[in-house]
Formats: sequence, C-alpha cells, structure tokens
Amino acid sequence: MSNTNNTSESQDSQQSSRKSQKPHNSQNSQNSQNSQNSQNSQNSQDSQKSQASRKPRPMEVLREARAQLAELTGMTAESVSSFEQTEDGWSLEVEVLELERVPDTMSLMGSYVVELDSEGQLTGYRRVKRYERGRADVRGSR
Repeated sequence: MSNTNNTSESQDSQQSSRKSQKPHNSQNSQNSQNSQNSQNSQNSQDSQKSQASRKPRPMEVLREARAQLAELTGMTAESVSSFEQTEDGWSLEVEVLELERVPDTMSLMGSYVVELDSEGQLTGYRRVKRYERGRADVRGSR
C-alpha cells in the first residue's frame, strides 16, 4: 500500500509542478505581448509626430486644396492654373465648373483664389473671375 501511496504522491507532485509552470509561461507570453504592443504604439506615435512635423509636399497641398474647395462649394474643381508658396502657406488659383451647359463650351467657369496655411488646410477662398468655358482671355486682361 505504501507503494501505491508513493506513486500517487509522485503523480500529484508532477501535476502541481506542471500547474505552477503554466501560469508562469502564460505570464511571460502576456508580458511579451504587452511589451510588443507598447513598442508598436510608440512607433505609431513617432510616425504621427513625424508626419505632423514635416511640411506637406506640393502635390499633397494641391490635391487637398481641390478636395477642400469642392467640399465647401459643392462644385467640381477642374484644374489649378497657378500655385505658389507664400510666407503664410500656399496660394492657388483653381478653375471650377460652376454651371454645366450644352454645348460644353457654353458652361460657366469660375476662377477662385484659394489660400492655405503652411500645413495645407484651407483658410479662405474667393472667386476672382467668371467666364464661359469656350471664351479666350482678351489680351492684357487677367
């Protein structure tokens, strides 16, 4: 009978040893995951900071200006006729389809000056000219 007791005690001891190891291994795994998540979060924050601190590229500014103007006015921004960097940010002249007509050469177009800050966010716009699409500028005029 003592032989059976010893075997049983040995099995109990092995099981308790395994049980004590499992939480330890799972805790190490969890710590490793937490460390990795923390590192990924830090990398994401660093990436966001570098994107926020860098100046937008001209093509990014141009695309964003057209999208913001179209959203504000509800009209299609067709082309950009001038684009320059200013002390405060950017200035663009955007050609907008204001009223579509048939034939297309009779459609009304508007030329808008669009001002953006240094980060590419629209700060203001104004229409400076309205014309029919098929009309050429008169010499000496804007």
